[in-house]
Amino acid sequence: RMYIVDRKKDMIISGGENVYSREVENLLYEHPSVAEVAVVGAADPIWGEQVVALLRLRDAADAADASMLDAFCKPRIAGYKRPRRYIFVDELPKSAAGKILKAQLRQQLADGIFDPRSPA
Repeated sequence: RMYIVDRKKDMIISGGENVYSREVENLLYEHPSVAEVAVVGAADPIWGEQVVALLRLRDAADAADASMLDAFCKPRIAGYKRPRRYIFVDELPKSAAGKILKAQLRQQLADGIFDPRSPA
């Protein structure tokens, strides 16, 4: 039997394992530096999808970085569920109702908007 506990689109399949974005988001919300987070899957040539966390920090001057957040996640969640990329943003796109628009974030990742080699 398979039980989907999140929206089907929000389930990330990495290396044949199911990763529920809500589970990873809830963990990252426990970190005191994280104000908002969206976890999505991005295409990966080896694993199918990789887990990517897009975050807005509580304080723009906060020194939180990817290695700090990964160290926070490591003892608390299985390795295949840990984000492979942490992307820090000033704002996450939201609907008029205030819901984070994950479809837009997935598209931006696919388009290379958050790629450090991208001019955007």
